[in-house]
Amino acid sequence: MSGSTATTAIDRSDKPGHIGVILLVAGLLVGAAIALGFIANEWAQPLILGLLALLSVIGVFGLFAFAIGLVQFSGRAARNDLTKTLVDSAEDGVVVTEGENRIVYANEAYLALAGARSAGDIRPVERLFTGRAEVSEAIYRLATAAREGRRLVEEIRLEPALNDGGTVGWYRVRVAPVRRDGRPAMQWTVSDVTPERERQENAFQELQHAIDYLDHAPAGFLSIDADGEVSYLNATLSGWLDYDLARFGSGGLHLDDIATANAGALIQAIRGQAGDVRIEVLDVDLKRRNGQPLPVRLHHQVAFGSDGRAGPSRTLVLNRAAGEAGSDGSSEAEVRFARFFHSTPMAIATVDRNGAVLRSNAAFARLTQQGAQPATIQDLVAPGSGLAAALAAVMEGSGDAVPLDVSLAGEEGRSARLYLTPVAATEDADGERAIVYALETTAERKLKDNIDQAQKMQAVGQLAGGIAHDFNNVLQVIINASEFLLASHRPTDPSFPDIMQIKQNAYRAAALVRQLLAFSRRQTLRPQVLELGDVLSDLSLMLKRVVADKVALDVRQGRDLWPVKADLGQLEQVIVNLAVNARDAMPDGGKLAVRTRNVSAEECAGLGQQALPPADYVLLEVEDSGTGIPAEHLDKIFEPFFTTKEVGKGTGLGLSMVYGIVKQTGGFVFVDSTIGQGTTFRIFLPRHVPTEEEIAADIAAKEAPKKAAADHTGAGIILLVEDEDAVRALNARMLVSRGYTVHEAASGVEALDIFLKHDGKIDLVVSDVVMPEMDGPTLLGELRQRNPATRVVFVSGYAEEAFRKNLPEGEDFHFLPKPFTMKQLVETVKAAMA
Repeated sequence: MSGSTATTAIDRSDKPGHIGVILLVAGLLVGAAIALGFIANEWAQPLILGLLALLSVIGVFGLFAFAIGLVQFSGRAARNDLTKTLVDSAEDGVVVTEGENRIVYANEAYLALAGARSAGDIRPVERLFTGRAEVSEAIYRLATAAREGRRLVEEIRLEPALNDGGTVGWYRVRVAPVRRDGRPAMQWTVSDVTPERERQENAFQELQHAIDYLDHAPAGFLSIDADGEVSYLNATLSGWLDYDLARFGSGGLHLDDIATANAGALIQAIRGQAGDVRIEVLDVDLKRRNGQPLPVRLHHQVAFGSDGRAGPSRTLVLNRAAGEAGSDGSSEAEVRFARFFHSTPMAIATVDRNGAVLRSNAAFARLTQQGAQPATIQDLVAPGSGLAAALAAVMEGSGDAVPLDVSLAGEEGRSARLYLTPVAATEDADGERAIVYALETTAERKLKDNIDQAQKMQAVGQLAGGIAHDFNNVLQVIINASEFLLASHRPTDPSFPDIMQIKQNAYRAAALVRQLLAFSRRQTLRPQVLELGDVLSDLSLMLKRVVADKVALDVRQGRDLWPVKADLGQLEQVIVNLAVNARDAMPDGGKLAVRTRNVSAEECAGLGQQALPPADYVLLEVEDSGTGIPAEHLDKIFEPFFTTKEVGKGTGLGLSMVYGIVKQTGGFVFVDSTIGQGTTFRIFLPRHVPTEEEIAADIAAKEAPKKAAADHTGAGIILLVEDEDAVRALNARMLVSRGYTVHEAASGVEALDIFLKHDGKIDLVVSDVVMPEMDGPTLLGELRQRNPATRVVFVSGYAEEAFRKNLPEGEDFHFLPKPFTMKQLVETVKAAMA
């Protein structure tokens, strides 16, 4: 540094002498000389005294030289001269202190920094650096570390620099503990880093100039990482978006804060291979701080690392708003089209002859998982969707925009509806050949699935199925016992009306069980081909009585209605329940309209019901002019036990039963309602197309002669299997009275023993389905192994479909639902044995 004086290193590290040692040795020598003087001869005394004086002087001088370090023993002189030479000539100042800043060593660099010309001018580090408060604070931290024997590094800015080195000096000061001859010491190192800091300041100033130029450029600059975090935003763009750069500097801005959902989807949809550098030009809308859109054009460059992950982008932003500085001069029509193209909720993409995606909008990017852009349209859909055939037809120019429902690839359960339209071929054979329009239908499909699989419907359905068997057994006993009593009593008997009341109320209880099973879709249906117009005609008189005088009934039949296949009794109950609900919704009177008509598969697409598959249906509409259903209740009206009526005036099972019957028939039910205007229920029943076998059977039935009166008597051996003793006893009594031989079994295991005991010579097995130890389907399998020709009649409170899935495919048997009458049991047995 300028102004420094040439000095040499000062080393006091090897000076073990002490003034006390010198005085002690000198005293001993003088005492010895005096003692010799007393004992020696007189002629020798001057000589001895002179010799002693000389020796004393030499000894005192030697001890003094040893004390000040001029004389050393050979062990202490054997030092590492190379290490000392390196430290003496080091560029950084080094000083070693002991105790309270007592300097025991200082190299030439430190002497130069301190401006010391002699040993007396040396100042310790704590006194060398003085100045402003921040300098004192740094020195205090270093001194504290020295006292505690810790290492510490501080950088100190000093004005002026040490030893007239300039106006400003930067110094890096280190302190570290060392050991010298077992005694603690501290080594201080002072490095002049002023040139390094000057280079850094120059580079920082150049960087500041570059940032200032970039900040105030007429275009926006932006950088976004793979997670959507905005790592850089220049002042121009922040001004356009009305964001404060001070807030951005503290972090917190995300792509979602400055871009619309469509823009964000397009930006994050860009994908590439490891090592790729992709540049995309995107016309999108950014989002101002107040939520207003800003039309821009992005020149978006993304580099992908070796792991395929996108690095921070380098994005140039051109303002396309009219009249704004930085606008790229694009026509107003072009800007408007770009905004419409990327803001539409319909996904749009253009593909070449091989299906490769050439261009797409933001909605198309959102169709794929995690917003990844598919390479081809085939990558978008799951295999087996029929896309290949539709795409080939469009490429040939023979296809049109017929909707194609597909499942999306990746996440299970996602679906979309695609429309493909051809594009006229150009000279560029690899150019655009088709446009793909797509609408995601996942939400609609999930809504349908959720309705079909509603938890409350399932829970109550399981409850209904669980109690149906036992409850029907009780009703079976009551009905059969009442029939036996009625057979033994004349109508003039005083107890006859009471027995009839028992029987009628048992049938009412059986109807309640069917309602419970209806909404769980477990009731037994006996479908038949029906003309819906005839059904309504027969019900018209009943409906007029149901709706009362204040409600006007209007029944309008469509022409040439297609046939449907449904259970007549259940379908009538559906219509009556809807009429009763409509009447209750019009306490002051109104109008109830019941309409029927055909709905073709082509018309289904225009009805706006995504859950309705395109097919031919017969539509039944029940419309009232009542109070309407609140919007918050529309999603719950088909749930069991949900009702808005007063306590005691409704069970909440009516609409649940309607829903269950319609769904089990294969139909669909929808409801539209407006508060104060009324409600409309629309039931779509599938059109029934008779098979050749049904047509032949119908012709044979018409040509067959009229049957004589039914004969309910018979003969044969019947194995009756029922775990309820009362039910088994009454059924056995009923069959015996008709001439059959009956063997009773209380379980499947007991029935199998009886069957083996009679060597399988049983004409018919009448068995319950749900039994302990061995249920009915398992018993049937055991019987078939021993006699494949065994005929079986199952009786159960469950629907036939509930247990048929547990039987082998094509298994033949008869079924009789509980509760049944004596006549139904005898007819079923006779038919099975015929």
